[in-house]
Amino acid sequence: MIRKWNRWLLIGVLLLCLPAAAGCRETSQADPKAEPAKGIPHAGGQMSGTIHVMTNRVDLIESGVLEKYAEHFEQKYPGAKVEFEGITDYTNDVMVRLSTRDIGDVLLLPVSIANKDLPSYFEPLNESMFEHVRFPDFKSYNGVRYGIATGSSTIGIVYNKKSFAKAGIHEVPGTLNAFYEACAKLKAAGIIPLYMNYGAKWPLQQWGENMVNYMTGSSDALNNMVNEDEPFQLDNPWGQAVGIAKTLINRGYVEDHLFSNSWEISKSKIASGDSAMYFLGNWAIQQVIDAGANAKDIGFFPFPYDNNKQHYAPLTPDWFIGVSKFSTNKELARAWIEFYVKESGYVNDSGFLPVDTTQKTTMPQFQEFLSYKPELVENKQQTDEFIELANKAGISFWSGDYIQELIASPDLGKAFEDLNRRWKQARRNSKI
Repeated sequence: MIRKWNRWLLIGVLLLCLPAAAGCRETSQADPKAEPAKGIPHAGGQMSGTIHVMTNRVDLIESGVLEKYAEHFEQKYPGAKVEFEGITDYTNDVMVRLSTRDIGDVLLLPVSIANKDLPSYFEPLNESMFEHVRFPDFKSYNGVRYGIATGSSTIGIVYNKKSFAKAGIHEVPGTLNAFYEACAKLKAAGIIPLYMNYGAKWPLQQWGENMVNYMTGSSDALNNMVNEDEPFQLDNPWGQAVGIAKTLINRGYVEDHLFSNSWEISKSKIASGDSAMYFLGNWAIQQVIDAGANAKDIGFFPFPYDNNKQHYAPLTPDWFIGVSKFSTNKELARAWIEFYVKESGYVNDSGFLPVDTTQKTTMPQFQEFLSYKPELVENKQQTDEFIELANKAGISFWSGDYIQELIASPDLGKAFEDLNRRWKQARRNSKI
C-alpha cells in the first residue's frame, strides 16, 4: 500500500508540474486559441523521415500487425519509416514519460491529463480529420482538437457458445440472478464461468467506473462526483458494481490464480471453451478469435447488472491518439494518425465499431448484442474538474489498481470510507 501511495504521489506531483515543465523546455508554447491545422500535408511539410509511435498494443507489435500497417504507410509515403514502442503499463508509465518530454512523435493521449494542459504537450490536429467522426471534442481545448478516437466500442459479455451448450445453458441470461445461475452451471460442468483477469488489473475497470458511468442511463455519473463529498456508497452504483465482482470471486466463478497476469492465457481459455465469458468491450471478440476460436462460436450480449428486464450499455471511445508537441516531424506524424485511424484497417482488425458515423459494422456479434435491445448511452468526456480531483485523491481511474483493492477488501464499506475521505479532502484542497 505504501509503495502504491508513493507511486501516485509521484504521478500527482508530475501532473502538477506538467505545464511548468513544458514552459521551461520550450519557449514557443502553442497558443490554445490558435487556428487548427487545415490540411495534410501543409505546403513544404516534411513527409519523409522516421517517426516514433508509442502504444499500449504490445500484442500487435509482437504479432507483426502494426508492422504491416507501417509497410503500407511507407508505400504511400516513400522515404517515411515508422518505429513502434509498446508499453504494457501505459496508463501509469506515460505520465512519467510526459513529464520528461520523452514521448516520441505519436502517442495515445494519457487519460489523466486535463484538457487545459493538452496544448502544452500536443499539436493541434487537422479539422478535416474530424468530419463524421464520433467524440470529436473529447480531447479539445478552446475549440482546438488535439486527439482523435482510435475506435468506438461498447462493453458486455463476450462468451463461448460451445461452453454454454456444454453446461446446458440454452439462452443468454437476461437478469443478474439468471447470470449467477448460468455461472453455477458452468462451474458444475468444469468450466471457468468468467475470466476476470484480476491479476492484469486494467480489465477491472469494467467493475468500477465503466459500469458506474452507464448503469443509471446517464453518462454523467463520474462528472457529477465533483459535487459530492462521499460518492462511494454501498447502496449506489459503486457498491452494486464492485459487489457483483466480489460475489463472483467469493462463489468461485472466476479464475483460480487471481494474482497472476494471465491476460494472454485468458484469450486462449475463452477460445478453447475452458472458460466461458469475459466482461469486456467488443474489441475483445477479435482477440479471442485470433487466439483460435471459430468466429461462429463467439457471441456477445449486454451485461445484466440487475434483475430488471431492460439494461443500458455504453457507447464509448477507445484511446485517443495525437501528435507530440516535441516531435521533429509533425506533418508525417499527422499523416500517420490519419492513415492509422481511417485507412490501415485497425478499427476492423481490432473489432472496434467505426469511429466514422457514416459507416456501420457488419460484425455478427454486435448484431447479436443489439438484438437484446439494450439502450445505448453515449459516453461524455470527463471534465477537468473530475480529473483534477481524481489525481489529487490518488484514485487511479482506468488502471484497475483501486478496483483490485476494493474487491480484495474484507469490508467494502470501510474501503469506501477511505476513498471518500481522500475524495473529500481533494475537494477541499481544490475548492470545488
